[in-house]
Amino acid sequence: MKSIFLATLILLTFLSCSKEKNNEVTVYTTVDQIFSEPILKDFEKETGIKVKAIYDTEETKSTGVLNRIIAEKDNPHCDVFWSGDPIRAIVLKNRGITMGYDSAVAQDIPQQFKDPAHHWIGFSARARVLVYNKKLLKADEVPDSIFDLLEPQYKGKFAIANPLFGTTSFHFASLFSSLGDKKAKELFAGFKKNGVLIATSNGDVKKRVLNGEIACGLTDTDDAFTAMEESKDMGVVFLDQKGMGSLVMPNTVSLMKNAPHMSNGKRIIDYLLSKESERKLAISSAQMPLHKGVKIPKNVPSLDNIVPMKVDYAQSAKKLEEIQGYLKTWGE
Repeated sequence: MKSIFLATLILLTFLSCSKEKNNEVTVYTTVDQIFSEPILKDFEKETGIKVKAIYDTEETKSTGVLNRIIAEKDNPHCDVFWSGDPIRAIVLKNRGITMGYDSAVAQDIPQQFKDPAHHWIGFSARARVLVYNKKLLKADEVPDSIFDLLEPQYKGKFAIANPLFGTTSFHFASLFSSLGDKKAKELFAGFKKNGVLIATSNGDVKKRVLNGEIACGLTDTDDAFTAMEESKDMGVVFLDQKGMGSLVMPNTVSLMKNAPHMSNGKRIIDYLLSKESERKLAISSAQMPLHKGVKIPKNVPSLDNIVPMKVDYAQSAKKLEEIQGYLKTWGE
């Protein structure tokens, strides 16, 4: 009788632990915690599934959790990777760390924002833009092309974040892919020659322009539109609309191969890809939905009205790994 009791107790304990383990999901994300956490909390409330979230810091954006996932490849703790751009997701796919998941929720998201094998799917996009201080630049003085920043009148007046991290590294890699190595290096050498200020992050670029320390800077739409809400003296420009276009960067979500909580991982992917999540991101950070028919604030631009840079995300991901040494040297 005692042995039966012990066996029953062990079984109940196992089932309890199993249930607890299966009622959670672990998400690693490079998206700013102020924007990503509320959506993860909403998922938790609506489903009862506990979300364990690991966030990047602003200074190591997109490299911290990425390197952690790579280090944990043989013993994954992460179920889902929510990235602020496609490149990190492609790096993980190329290393055999993710698996395909064709979410039914994403059927109407354009194919250009999806991996052919569904190792990542895009949603809510940002774009690279120029933010400027109206007190320091008149309307007719604002650049309309990234190449304008090579002109003498902008010497020492513009900033860009360290290209080793975050979306700036994606921007650099995409320009290398689009322009070719020679022209890209000429552009970035021209930036240095023209006194570019290398900031610690996109948020730092925004802050310096907002404070009037610098006239303008390259950043993302979420930072730019936040700056415009903080001050009427801030403006934003989508560059190269008559040329190569502006870089559009969708969020992406990926399912880890051998994810500890596979079914819950798929559930939160479906949730993130939903129109409702895109609506929330449009409100909180001016991100542009990829689904059609999402109700968004008036200040959020539509992708239909933006000329996007033609970029092969997979090629840019490969290029990013190739130019790491160059980016490190350039940023010093």
